[in-house]
Amino acid sequence: MKVKKNNATVTAADIQLSYHQSTSDQLFEYLHDEIVNMAIEPGSTMSENKLAAKFGVSRTPVRETIAKLVSLGFLEVRPQRGTFVSKLSISKIVEARFIREALEVAVVAYCAEHASDTLIADCEALIERQREAASELNALEFQRLDDDFHQTLADFSQYKRAASLIQYEKAHMDRVRNLSLKEFGGQYDSVLEQHTAIVEALRARDPAAAREAMSSHLHLILQVLHAVKSRHSEFFEESE
Repeated sequence: MKVKKNNATVTAADIQLSYHQSTSDQLFEYLHDEIVNMAIEPGSTMSENKLAAKFGVSRTPVRETIAKLVSLGFLEVRPQRGTFVSKLSISKIVEARFIREALEVAVVAYCAEHASDTLIADCEALIERQREAASELNALEFQRLDDDFHQTLADFSQYKRAASLIQYEKAHMDRVRNLSLKEFGGQYDSVLEQHTAIVEALRARDPAAAREAMSSHLHLILQVLHAVKSRHSEFFEESE
């Protein structure tokens, strides 16, 4: 297996020697990033045999990777036709945002009510790292840090099922978020301002302000969704 990961070459030998990450985990991270970054476009085919041959691995880690990507909604299996990268769906993205708001507004209110100094410091550190990614126009890294910010809040709540649902639902939004960061540069500033407002609410131990800041933040996707579709209609489901 030979792929690029964070500008470094990863070979099959590297994976075999890794004690911290399995081959399937590394393959998943690579394909996940390629799909989110739109290097592998919606509608593209995913062949188990071709992936195994391309990366020089057995079919087992490829099968595990495909199953995980299917479970997250990035791939879909069509009987008698094959496996494809899912096209973007406005209805699924809108619904995912609705579900995330319901969950994350409750999570952030809990966090504000019980906020620790460590939680606040961790969130502030992530915002600073996001500023660095934004200055480099590194959309994928900025988005990873955005995910870490939200995951930090979800983990603090200790509601594991809520955190898992948030992780699943955001998959429908990831690619649009990435495209919006790349093509609508002001999104960096908007996200940073909104994350800062959330942290300020945490610091004030103000659940109402935290709920309002999170709700405003999660509405951002709706502002760019149709603009993204107008530029890239080929990435969306034809029925929409």
